[in-house]
Amino acid sequence: MDLTRFKKAPRNLDFQDLIIFENENYVVINKPPFVPSLDERTADRSLSILRLAREHYEDIQLCHRLDKETSGALVLAKNSEAYRHLSMQFEHREVQKEYHAVVNGVHDFDSVSVFLPIAIVKDGTAVRIDRQRGKLAETVFFTLQKFSRHTLVRCIPITGRMHQIRVHLQCLNAPIVCDPTYNGDYIFLSQIKRKFNLKEETEELPLIKRVALHAHSIHFRDLDENLLHITAPYPNDFEVLVNQLVRFSS
Repeated sequence: MDLTRFKKAPRNLDFQDLIIFENENYVVINKPPFVPSLDERTADRSLSILRLAREHYEDIQLCHRLDKETSGALVLAKNSEAYRHLSMQFEHREVQKEYHAVVNGVHDFDSVSVFLPIAIVKDGTAVRIDRQRGKLAETVFFTLQKFSRHTLVRCIPITGRMHQIRVHLQCLNAPIVCDPTYNGDYIFLSQIKRKFNLKEETEELPLIKRVALHAHSIHFRDLDENLLHITAPYPNDFEVLVNQLVRFSS
């Protein structure tokens, strides 16, 4: 199924509308899906989080990245000192990030740790497990809620490799919904709702049209060493997906 036509950034996006926390050192936004963190190497480089941010803050820098389809908490530093301070926390694995994912299958994860090394494939668009040449990667998983065919999972990445959560969930036979790169199946309302009727000559679309992964919260220390804990609410598509599962599939 080709969902390319649905994977477009929101129109007339205003960076100020994305802010969920701000002080003199940091801005934390709730990144919408389909907006890249940095400019992409394509002909259309008109929209990225960093480009939008620099329309309002001249010296702002991204402190980390989220995949283009992933929504949620993303931190930017307003000055070089704040950037270095958070970079050191990332380097020493002192930043705690929590993601939520809807995965295929019913799973009981109670602090299940996946400790498998990751290597980027040649074209740079995906990763694979490589015990010889891969880089250290660890993720811990907890079940938040089970449904008839799916599970809402809390994901705590200990390291920060590309596609780490996605490939580690695949290793647990729990690929993320709508993630064909790592064997994640689409989810349709007809799968979970009884007596579902689709109009004739109508193609049923998935309940979510992107990888069902959301960066739910982030914890880090400010320059004064006070702990900041910022939570990013679910965006509309993720919230609708979870609500439909709760309503029809609990």
